Amino acid sequence: MMDETQKEKVAARLRRIEGQIGGIRKMIEDDRYCIDILTQTSAVVSALRGVEDLVMQNHLNTCVVDAIKSDDESEKQQKLDEVMDVIGKFRRHG
Repeated sequence: MMDETQKEKVAARLRRIEGQIGGIRKMIEDDRYCIDILTQTSAVVSALRGVEDLVMQNHLNTCVVDAIKSDDESEKQQKLDEVMDVIGKFRRHG
């Protein structure tokens, strides 16, 4: 679970991304130059990756650390498998 500080960081980034997406929508409506639109979509993708980084960092520092500290071998393995699965997805999708 995220603490309130982490939630606010993620929420602030998501609000900024929402604004960027609205800007892209307006650019399309205004028939802006395609390369300018692509530049903005790239910025949104980068911003979403930043959100992923914050969420992953939080997950590693809380859920995974708690599982590793526990005596439950099944929980430890589950969290490690989960992290490896997510890393694999990130590697495939860039």
